[in-house]
Amino acid sequence: MIDRSLPDFPWDSLAPHKARASAHPDGIVDLSVGTPVDPTPPFIRTALAEAADAPGYPVTVGTTEVRQAICEWFERRRAVPGLDPSQAIPTIGSKELVAWLPTLLGLGPGDIVGIPEVAYPTYDVGARLAGASSVVAQSLTRLGPLTRATTPKLLWLNSPSNPSGQVLGVEHLAKVVSWAREHGVVVASDECYAELDWRPGQLGRATPSVLHPDVCGGDHTGLLAVYSLSKQSSLAGYRAAFVAGDAELVGRILEVRKHAGMMMPGPVQHAMTVALRDDAHVADQRDLYGLRREVLLDAVQRAGLRVDHSEAGLYLWATREEDCWVTVSELADRGILVAPGSFYGPAGHQHIRIALTATDERIKAASNRL
Repeated sequence: MIDRSLPDFPWDSLAPHKARASAHPDGIVDLSVGTPVDPTPPFIRTALAEAADAPGYPVTVGTTEVRQAICEWFERRRAVPGLDPSQAIPTIGSKELVAWLPTLLGLGPGDIVGIPEVAYPTYDVGARLAGASSVVAQSLTRLGPLTRATTPKLLWLNSPSNPSGQVLGVEHLAKVVSWAREHGVVVASDECYAELDWRPGQLGRATPSVLHPDVCGGDHTGLLAVYSLSKQSSLAGYRAAFVAGDAELVGRILEVRKHAGMMMPGPVQHAMTVALRDDAHVADQRDLYGLRREVLLDAVQRAGLRVDHSEAGLYLWATREEDCWVTVSELADRGILVAPGSFYGPAGHQHIRIALTATDERIKAASNRL
């Protein structure tokens, strides 16, 4: 039976601050939700239109073309060679996969899902939907001496992190994979911001994947990587994402999804295929976000906030070492809406998350107000 004791939807608590920010004479600058604002590239829209005549049901497993495009993308952009199409399936955005993965893998009451200390709330929600429990597993030692009852069935990694932008290196990922295999734990790696690496010398490269040979020795057993085109291609409205890795796990996920009718629409599958095979538009989008990041980073630091991590992704993880809601309120008075770090767990209570997803004009307005 599904445990429906879900937490309150966190964004509802931000409504009063949004109303106050909206009252600013020059309008609100909404840097709270990381929703893309730039137009979907025309060639992707054309691909969607070309496939718009779709009277039949799509297949849950995805077309051969989209699965092949996923494998090609992993080899070209993530240095993960040799993926077979049987190791990848499209998903209806990444959030639904995150929310339902424990259920899809058969977890239930008494099972444990390990999540980061500062984490996307849906990792915990997914555990609750399955009737399982989540525990913070920021470091493996935090789990303490393991017993059959305390060993997680599923461990979430998130690199680059939402909200902090922290990147996990190859050595760290390899240690986690080795530990997980020793204890029979499935590792799911949320890598949705991989194409947005701002570290010196890394611009234009993707961050390490859990499927990389240096991480897993070329063996994908027990490993899943989750990716979305929402950010890299401005496709949040298309719900275009995928999961790839262990063929046996992917097969189990697929079987349940077929029964549940979780099918990505055919036109979106075609559009995603076309988008995955074009790197130029991703570089253009990354450049846009990079310029906005420079403007905001300078303004935020001049305003007296310290920015932690934030070496990749679409956010600045900033603090004045005060309760996050105090910072949120002060910025709302300036017409700037940001997300409180407490949305992402108790460890974030002194941070705010500032999104780069606003137009150039609104980013400049935020900089001037700061």
